[in-house]
Amino acid sequence: MSDDLQRQLINDLLIESFEGLDSFDRQLLSLENGTADKETLNVIFRVVHTIKGSAGCLGLARIEATTHAGESLLALLRDGKIQPGTELISALLSLSDALRGMLRHLELHGTDGEGDQSALIARLTELQTQQPAAPAAETDSAAFGLFDDSPPPPPPAAEPAPKPTATETPPAPAAKSVSSAVSDTAIRVDVGQLDRLMNLVGELVLARNQILQNVGHPDSAALAAASQRLNLITTELQGSVMKTRMQPIGNVWAKFPRIVRDLAKDLHKKVTLVMEGQETELDRTIIEAIKDPLTHIIRNAVDHGQELPAERVAAGKPEEGRLTLRAFHEGGQVNIEIIDDGRGIGVDRVRAKALERGLISPDQAARMGEREICNLVFLPGFSTAEKVTNLSGRGVGMDVVRTNIEKIGGSVDLQSTQGVGVTLKIKIPLTLAIIPALIVNSGGERFAIPQVNLLELVRLDGDEALRKIETLYSAPVYRLRGQLLPLVSLNEHLHLKSSGASDAVNIVVLQADGRQFGLLVDAIHDAEEIVVKPLGKQLKSLSCFAGATIMGDGRVALILDVVGLAQQARVVSETREHGVAAETHDTAARDERRTLLLFKSGPNRNLAIPLSDVARLEELPTATIEHSGGQEVVQYRGQIMPLIRVAHHVGASDVPDENPEVLQVVVHSENGRSVGLVVSNITDIVETPLAMQRTIARDGILGSAVIQQRVTDLIDLASIIRSAAPSFYDAGAN
Repeated sequence: MSDDLQRQLINDLLIESFEGLDSFDRQLLSLENGTADKETLNVIFRVVHTIKGSAGCLGLARIEATTHAGESLLALLRDGKIQPGTELISALLSLSDALRGMLRHLELHGTDGEGDQSALIARLTELQTQQPAAPAAETDSAAFGLFDDSPPPPPPAAEPAPKPTATETPPAPAAKSVSSAVSDTAIRVDVGQLDRLMNLVGELVLARNQILQNVGHPDSAALAAASQRLNLITTELQGSVMKTRMQPIGNVWAKFPRIVRDLAKDLHKKVTLVMEGQETELDRTIIEAIKDPLTHIIRNAVDHGQELPAERVAAGKPEEGRLTLRAFHEGGQVNIEIIDDGRGIGVDRVRAKALERGLISPDQAARMGEREICNLVFLPGFSTAEKVTNLSGRGVGMDVVRTNIEKIGGSVDLQSTQGVGVTLKIKIPLTLAIIPALIVNSGGERFAIPQVNLLELVRLDGDEALRKIETLYSAPVYRLRGQLLPLVSLNEHLHLKSSGASDAVNIVVLQADGRQFGLLVDAIHDAEEIVVKPLGKQLKSLSCFAGATIMGDGRVALILDVVGLAQQARVVSETREHGVAAETHDTAARDERRTLLLFKSGPNRNLAIPLSDVARLEELPTATIEHSGGQEVVQYRGQIMPLIRVAHHVGASDVPDENPEVLQVVVHSENGRSVGLVVSNITDIVETPLAMQRTIARDGILGSAVIQQRVTDLIDLASIIRSAAPSFYDAGAN
């Protein structure tokens, strides 16, 4: 046999064997769970039988001897002479692992290794004499008689079995039918060839764009017809080629049943894995990128999420936990949900660990809602494990999961209910090679914005822009249908000079990490499909760019990374810098009607405080102010009441009061003590639905809302008091 032929046969063996072993693992787990039928045993036996025959033909003695021992055990199982048990399934899974190891060695070094498999062979041989089964019914024996002509079990020795001849191990009829069915509907294509084909299609798309730009001339009827034809063919070719790269997500999920089974066994837990939507297709590049993050999430769900059987029963749950994997297409993206019915995330424990490790400040912790605290698990270095094990405790994992998902343009969202479980939602694009994008212009340069991040476009003329764009904390915001939208100028962010061609303001409304913001650009052009080219190593560190593309005129346009741009512009809150999704403080109370006291701090700063936090409204003479320990105080109802200038704690300008002889004071009382908030002017008391937004993180402010047609900030009373008069709460506690 020539070397080329030998290598080709080995390649065929490797491809067939790795695919077969994936199926082997799945079928073994279904056999253990009691969900297998008679055909399952045929599939299991067929995989080992095929690998053994191919290895014998190629003189791979170690693989042949190991599979011979497994085949002998499976023959007894097939004939109903022994029953499947946990020990037997574990031994056969060990056989699968050993075969994979030898096959990888064969792939790298051309031999099946030098390892000693005698212990595994002895274990498989020993199991042949154990676990006797009740006599099988005649119908079962007939059904499992498909491989009755296979060789009898060998003696329990570690020596390689003699090479089988074609007459000793004839191919099974069922195997032939399955193989022929597969060969009629599927072929194997070299991945390198697919990549080259994809690059050619990318260049074809560029050529199409160039022609389409030159068909607007009156005398170009023939060119227009040709370009339309080229456009049609290119689109069809692009779709066909992209389909060749598509793979079902079930290819990634195939190993998860084995992972869950082994992990649950090691941790003495009972967990059932349910998978839905395995046929959902993704680009091969995306499939490879999500493999490791999904594996880590699955391991985390079993290790941290699921309880021990006794704990579940005590909590009124079934003894066996349930872990659900679900995938589906929606809005041009693939959605993946990982749902467990375990204990959920302990909010208090997560908060305490984050404080202990210095990942957040006490002030941040006090302002966070439950959902924000749950998202602290994405912080680098965060772990609630008490000790380091081979599974957890090092604080490396969930932050890498989020980073890897965001690298491919995806997002991760986590929701947890204590005692009920955790739902983790991942959104990822279908492909990274050719994507639809909006082309914009700023500072004379063109940029591409992926449409997956695009929500809508807004155009304001000069006068309208002056009226509707307001300033909050020295940053521009726009009120879009009652919601505050932070604005980021692309020219200012990238230090570009505005073209100044129009007074109109163009706002591209984008979504990044669950938050919306508006990107100000000079001009908006058409949407088109672009070919994504990677950035050179010199530009890799620029997080606001995701890549580059070549436009129809041959010029290069940079592709904006919307998430990176939002982080650099600090549109997402300071907690997001640590990996925490910035969300509304209390989404459950969005539509709740609240009674608020409205007041001003400075001429243009509108503030509000819940009326329930107000004890009295007072006008105090300035002459009554005294000082104690560097703090302004007044004698009030038999107490020494500290005064707090609100303007100093919410970033407002401290302008002189209209009546400098009298102070407007909002009195807050708690635990028998009072504190006075000095404000510029008390304006109104209103009852209103409070649709609060956290647009830009700032100490002393819970969020902002539109009240009486004005942007109004709701003050964080507890934060202000802790900052200005920390002894107020200490004394109250005493």
